[in-house]
Amino acid sequence: MSERETTNPPNEELRAKRWRLVLGREEQESTELLSEEERHIDKTLDFLYSDQNQKAGLGSSRPHVSPWLGNIRQYFPQTVVSILQKDALKKLKLEQILQEDELLNNIVPDVHLAVALLSLKGAVPQKAKEVARQIVRRLAQELTQKLKPLTEKALRGALSRQTRNSRPKLNELDWLKTVRKNLRHYQPDHKIIIPQKLEGRGRKGRSVKDLIICLDQSGSMATSVVYTGILASVMASLNALKTHLVVFDVQVADLTEYLHDPVEVLFGTQLGGGTDIAKALAYSRQLISRPADTIFLLITDLFEGGSELQMMQHIAQIQDSGARLIVLLSLSDQGIPVYNQAAAARIQDLGIPVFGCTPDAFPGLVASYL
Repeated sequence: MSERETTNPPNEELRAKRWRLVLGREEQESTELLSEEERHIDKTLDFLYSDQNQKAGLGSSRPHVSPWLGNIRQYFPQTVVSILQKDALKKLKLEQILQEDELLNNIVPDVHLAVALLSLKGAVPQKAKEVARQIVRRLAQELTQKLKPLTEKALRGALSRQTRNSRPKLNELDWLKTVRKNLRHYQPDHKIIIPQKLEGRGRKGRSVKDLIICLDQSGSMATSVVYTGILASVMASLNALKTHLVVFDVQVADLTEYLHDPVEVLFGTQLGGGTDIAKALAYSRQLISRPADTIFLLITDLFEGGSELQMMQHIAQIQDSGARLIVLLSLSDQGIPVYNQAAAARIQDLGIPVFGCTPDAFPGLVASYL
């Protein structure tokens, strides 16, 4: 018997599945052949190669680029991922925009475009990367102009109420509070008040509160990453607030040193990939040095790819330390977020606030916990 005759014939079911994935839904509608994972792979390929998606836009019609990038990293080897990313770059027409000054001047930067640029930054041609940064910088400047006044008003007001100075200089003296505190020391014969205690305002440059932001940069949180990066930079500009920014997927990166420039922060993120919340919390807990004066913001949809038990243990330990822990399911203006409802319920049972928030409301939220 020849070697050809002893070789098993190709698996007909496997062959049918491969053709189904190659041809796509439009040619073969049936998904009965595919397992659940294979249907996810089919959907991932369909996003890029389906004829129905040929009219690719750059605005809110393409908000799912980052989750898609996370999926292709999960399902395909790196060599295939590189090919798919380049195809996505061409389909979204980003390469054309990044190379044509006329189109660049006419484009209106928005959050979804920033998400697409940040998601595909590894596939952007070298000569176009600076243009991509210019687009993101324009968006960062626009959002900063909008959000900075709201942030400063909310946080400076709250911080000034928290700060006390028992030995104020003349320009730091709060005259009204000082008079009220010392009315009983009024000397009628001399018609003066001899103050025994001075009331002063907070000293500039003194950190009143520590703000630790632990941000999920997995694909599903892409819009939150853009808003959080910009708002964290705004908050870091306030001397009375010491701000840390930690981003994570399956790895953890501390971007605190880049907070002086929101563009550097955003280009320091890596959108897409998995999620290990427990690892991020383990790192971020080490940044807590003054628990009573610390606000800890965990921004994630709570879909843990690592150990959910360890995640809950770290959350409980942060709360027990005395820090004010808040879990934001999203920082976005896109409506009700998708999140792990079971995990959210368990965290709420610990007495920890869990909710979504819009960018406009974020400064007031932080201020309310100062």
